Amino acid sequence: MGFSYTSTVEVPLPEVFAWHGRPGALARLSPPWLPGKVVAEATSLRDGQAVLAFPGGLRWVAQHRPEGYDPPHRFVDEVTSMPFELFGWRHTHVFSEAGAGATRVSDEVRTPVPAALLRSILAYRHRQLADDLASHSRGRPWRAGPMTVAMTGASGLIGSALAPFLTTGGHEVVRLVRGAPSGPGERHWDTDNPAPDLLDGVDAIVHLAGASIAGRFSERHKRAVLDSRTGPTRRLAEVAASAAGRGRGPSVFVSASAIGYYGYDRGDEVLTEASSQGDGFLADVVARWEQATEPAGGAGLRVVRLRTGIVQSPRGGVLGLLYPVFLAGLGGRLARGQQWTSWTGIDDLVDVYYRALLDPALSGPVNAVCPQPVRNYEYTAALARALHRPAVLTVPGLAVQLVLGPEGRREVAEASQRVEPKVLLGAGHHFRYPELEPALRHLLGRAIT
Repeated sequence: MGFSYTSTVEVPLPEVFAWHGRPGALARLSPPWLPGKVVAEATSLRDGQAVLAFPGGLRWVAQHRPEGYDPPHRFVDEVTSMPFELFGWRHTHVFSEAGAGATRVSDEVRTPVPAALLRSILAYRHRQLADDLASHSRGRPWRAGPMTVAMTGASGLIGSALAPFLTTGGHEVVRLVRGAPSGPGERHWDTDNPAPDLLDGVDAIVHLAGASIAGRFSERHKRAVLDSRTGPTRRLAEVAASAAGRGRGPSVFVSASAIGYYGYDRGDEVLTEASSQGDGFLADVVARWEQATEPAGGAGLRVVRLRTGIVQSPRGGVLGLLYPVFLAGLGGRLARGQQWTSWTGIDDLVDVYYRALLDPALSGPVNAVCPQPVRNYEYTAALARALHRPAVLTVPGLAVQLVLGPEGRREVAEASQRVEPKVLLGAGHHFRYPELEPALRHLLGRAIT
C-alpha cells in the first residue's frame, strides 16, 4: 500500500533540498503529538541513519539508501528496526521545480499505516517546511549570512524547537551546558563562575535557562525560581559584556522573560510593553530577572527581553498537561473560566526569538504573545473542538490549590493577563497562527488537510 502528499513552497529547489540535509530537519518535521523523540539524525541524506525513540524502549531506525539519492531531486529512507520493519516503510522524498523560485515537494510512502494517520503527519510536515522556509526568508534582509548563537536551556521546551530551527537555516548553535560537554557543539557553563572565554567567537546569545515555575509555591520552590534566574543571568550578561569589550563576543543578548511582570490579575486592562509592573511574587521575579541583563546593555549589546505567555505545545507546558486530559474527554474550564490567557504557539515563539536575534530595531521588553488573547473558557472550548471532545467539566479552584498552594493558585493557575504584542504589531511582525484554534489544530494533528 502507498500514500503520497504534495505541496508547493515559494523557495528555489536547491534551497529546499539543502534545508532537508542540515542538522535539525528531522526535529522540525516530527509531529509534536506523536510519542517519538529524535535521538539521532542522519548525517547524510545519501547513506545516513536517523533514530527515533518510542515508549517501551522501541527504536525507529530509518536508513537512507544510496541508490535513491539524486540531489537535489530525491532521497529515500527505509525503516530497518523491528517491529516497525514489519510496516515495510519506504519513504521517497521528491523535489522538482514548480515555476520561477518555487519547488514542488512530494512525499511518497509505501506502508500499511492507515492513510488518515499519514495524511495528518505529512500535512504537518509540509506546513512546517513552508513556514520555516518563509521565516528564514523574512530574516535575510537583516542578515544574509550564517551566525553563531550560544544558547542556554537548549534542551527545554523552547530551546528544543529553536535550536533545530536555527541549524536548518544554516546557523550554528553552541549549547551552553552545566555538565561535561559531549561534543564540539557544547561548552561547559558554570552558572556560579562562568569561564571568561565562554562566549568568545559567538555572534549572539539566547538565554532560556531557569527553574520551572510549575510546582507548589513553597519557600524552597520560590527561592529556586528566583535564584535560577537572577544570579546566572547577571553573570552571563557580565561575561557577554567582557567578551564584547574585547571584540570577541556577541553583539546581541536575547533573554527569556515572562508576562508575569504585569502581575497576576489586572482585570480587563490591555497590557503593553509600556504597562507598569504588577503585584505578586512572579512580577518581582521577572523584574529582577530583566534587571540582571543590564551589564550586557551597559556594554553596548542590543538586549531583548521576550516576555513570553502560555506556550502551546503538546510536548510540554500547559498544553502538554491538558492534551491527554481533554483527549480522554475529562477537560473543562478552571473555576468560572473568566481569566485571560495570553498564549503563543511554539513555532510563533521560535519566529519571535529569530526576529529578536536579527532585527536591530528590537530591544528592551517585547511581549512574545499572539495578538488574540482568550478567556479560559474560550481556551478550553477551542481545545475541546480541536480534539472533538466535550468540555463540560469544571476544575474547582480548591483542587488546584491543594496542588500549588494558595499563592501558586493565584499566580499561576488563575493568573489573568490580557497582553498585547504592541511592539511586534508595530513592526509588522508575521504570525503563523494568530488565532488559537488553528494553532491548536496544527500542533495536535487536527488541521484540515
